[in-house]
Amino acid sequence: MDLNRVATFVRVVESGTFTAAAARLQLPTSSVSRSVAKLEQELGIVLLERTTRKISLTDAGRAYYERAREAVAGLDEATALAGEAAREPAGVVHLAAPPEMVGHLATLVGAFVRRYPKIHVDVITTGRGAELVGAEVDVAIVQGRLADSSLIVRRLGAAAFRLYAATAYLDRRGQPRTVSDLAHHEAVLFRGTAGRQTWELVGPRGPEPVEVRGALSADSFQFVFEAVAAGHGIGLLPEHCHAHLGSKTANVVPVLPKFSSVGALQSLVHPSRHLPRRVTLLRDFLTEHMVSACAKACAA
Repeated sequence: MDLNRVATFVRVVESGTFTAAAARLQLPTSSVSRSVAKLEQELGIVLLERTTRKISLTDAGRAYYERAREAVAGLDEATALAGEAAREPAGVVHLAAPPEMVGHLATLVGAFVRRYPKIHVDVITTGRGAELVGAEVDVAIVQGRLADSSLIVRRLGAAAFRLYAATAYLDRRGQPRTVSDLAHHEAVLFRGTAGRQTWELVGPRGPEPVEVRGALSADSFQFVFEAVAAGHGIGLLPEHCHAHLGSKTANVVPVLPKFSSVGALQSLVHPSRHLPRRVTLLRDFLTEHMVSACAKACAA
């Protein structure tokens, strides 16, 4: 079977006429017509009904076209990927990530584009990254459990959460010495319920949960960090928030540093189809560095 004839047949159906397909393939119309005729001869079926003005698929031709176009699309993609592999990686990659990760991500993506200066990474901050993959973004970092889908999932690990407070708050209220002391402090809550939340902390003697209260609650870690930095209470935050969120970091210090909490699972997701090389490079770079960072943080 001559695959060029199969591809020519697909182009004829897509273009609507032999003449249009010939222009697209940059071949004489007679060559295109002859190619399809030879394919029909090889298959022993009529694929196209021809009139002076148009072509139409026979029933057998329609069934053959539906399968053949998938094969041709795969060959086109493989050809494009092979050509891309021979060139310096370039182009745009659209990456989605939760807002609370952008500070940490800026450092990683910055290192990536220094390594591959012809790749432009466009970061979209959203908690709905998995819903956008394949349509608006090429790859997404998501937190928490994922619904069943056809997406490919790479598990990165879980971020370590630690306690932080502003020095001004600690000067005013005092430094907590034990986990139970936290119940008597003001907390800044991430997704608290009616001003309350249970922090599942783990220390040298194992799990030590504590119920805390606070007048401020938000669904953004950046808000929690800013409120903590402003002296409104103690916050349980991902380590990367403290390391990367703004100039106020110097005024925010760890509280009960021997205690931590494991956050939501982080995953990197992308479509199941073949990816352009620029996307696979970013995917592999993020996977390598974020898995390593999660492992080190959770082991600390």
